[in-house]
Order: sequence, then C-alpha cells, then structure tokens
Amino acid sequence: MSTLSTRSPIAIIGAGMAGLAAALRLDAAGYACRIFEKSRGVGGRLATRRAGDFRFDHGAQFFTARGTSFRKAIAKWSGDGFVAPWFEDSYVGVPAIGAPVRAMANRFEVVLETQITSLQSVEGGWLLHDAVGMVHDCAGQPFAGAVLAVPAPQAIPLAESAGASFPGLQEVRYAPCWTLMAAFEETLPGPDRYSFPEGPLSWLARNSAKPGRDPVPEAWVIHASPAWSRQHLELSADEVAPLLWQEARSVLATQAEPGFMAAHRWRYARVEQTAPQPFVWDADLRIGACGDWGLGPRVEAAFDSGEGLGRIMVSSLSQIRTAAE
Repeated sequence: MSTLSTRSPIAIIGAGMAGLAAALRLDAAGYACRIFEKSRGVGGRLATRRAGDFRFDHGAQFFTARGTSFRKAIAKWSGDGFVAPWFEDSYVGVPAIGAPVRAMANRFEVVLETQITSLQSVEGGWLLHDAVGMVHDCAGQPFAGAVLAVPAPQAIPLAESAGASFPGLQEVRYAPCWTLMAAFEETLPGPDRYSFPEGPLSWLARNSAKPGRDPVPEAWVIHASPAWSRQHLELSADEVAPLLWQEARSVLATQAEPGFMAAHRWRYARVEQTAPQPFVWDADLRIGACGDWGLGPRVEAAFDSGEGLGRIMVSSLSQIRTAAE
C-alpha cells in the first residue's frame, strides 16, 4: 500500500454509534472519513420509526454511562440539547433516541442506502463494492483504510473479501428481537415501563412519555423476549404483530385496540456472547472492526469499541507514516 498523509481517506462501513465514534477519533487526528450505511438513516438500533403522527423508538430504548469517556459525551450532548435523563441513571436522545448519533454524523459525508458487500485491494488502498455493483472511492482516491462497524456476522464476510482474518468475530452470538409498535387514541392506565426477566415479553414502554416527546398520541413499544423472538423469527411482521399484541394486552390490562400497529424484526438485537477483544485491527491491511459485540449489549459498549479502534488506528497509521518518511 502507498504511504499515508494526515488527510488520507478512511472508509467507515456502518453509521451506528461504533462507526461514528471511530470516525470522530480519526477526524480529530486529521483523517478524512466517508461513511457508508445500508439503511435510510444513521444510528443503527438507535432508531425511530415514523408513521403519520406516531413516533416509536423501536430499537434501543435508552442508554447508560459507566465510564468517563461516555459520561463526557453524554454531558456534551445534554448541553447541546440532544440528550435528557429519563429514569434512574438512564438517558434518551431528544427528540428521538438517535439524536446524538445524528449530531455525530453531521460533520461527515454519509452515503445512505448503500450496502457495501466487498473490499477490493488496489494500489494505494481499498475500493468498496456495493450490492448493486457500484464501486466507491473517495474523490478519485482509494481508501487508505477501512472500519467495519457492523454486526459480527456481517463484518466476517467483508473482512474475508479483503483477506483479513478476525477469528474472534466467529465467537459472537446475538439474540434476535421482535418489536411491536402500537398507538392508541386514549391514554392507557398503569406505569410507563415494564421489564420482565422471563416470559414472552422483555420490555414495554410508553414511548410518548419519554422526555421531549409529544404526550399524544399515545405510543407504545413492546419487545419480545429472545426465546419468543427465536420461536417466531421467520414469521412475517404482519403475522407477528397480532401475536405480540395479545401478549402485551394481558400485561397492560386493557381492552383498547391499537389504532396503529406494526412489528419490526431485529435479527442482531442483543449480544449474548462477546468477542474476546473490544475491537480488532489489522495494521498490515489497515482494516479494523468494532461494535457492541466487543464489550456487551449496551450503547456505551458500541461507543467505547469504536473510540478504542479509532485511537489504535491513529497510533498505528502514524507509525506507518513515520516509517515511510
């Protein structure tokens, strides 16, 4: 590969918390990052579904902060109005769960609805191939390095296409999650949150009661348990929605019928078995991978993994530049 400059372009594949944390660390060191995301928006599971007047944080429900780095990030986001406390030591994005991630993404060029399927080695670095056959570089330059900030089962074939071997990713296991979004004309009785360690449901929350949300119309998010989700994994969303509502109705103790109801499947929802390391980096190929799969099923884990990879990349790329001079 060619020598590096402090403005060498780096490809970030995945616009969730991990990828953006890595991008911010690289950007601070002067590297130009271009981000590719297969979905219509940034944030990964920090996602909000919009349906008419309804809003549902249908992925991650909140985040917590245990370490100094993420606490500092939350303090900044709170000061900027993107984050607010919800209950106990938890926080949510305002006005939607992904607000802090969108704020992080605003400083970068993000290429949406583009699924990168392979990396091609060329003189000077890497070209990216997407699912519709397009080839991506950065203003005519190959990417000097790449970050795979996607679930481990998606990162493995990308790494293999580049000749990289990250065996720790093979150990990662995820639990799926079926999510039900339901809205009502009237306010339902009872608390705003329910959490269950076992049974068909794991979580119910009155999304409209979160800070910065409109209290009406009444909107609920219901998460099935991993076991229930696995049992019904290959059903369609239309088949799952009424089944999940019947489970939720007994918890909510209501005869009300949703005016709107939709289900969404998260195939890689919650990390059950992490990798042996928080992130991986191949200095020779200049390819790394990060995600919550390295540290555990928390938003902070994704942030720490991405920031950690970004730090080691800055150090490693600096050493490569120095050796070439």
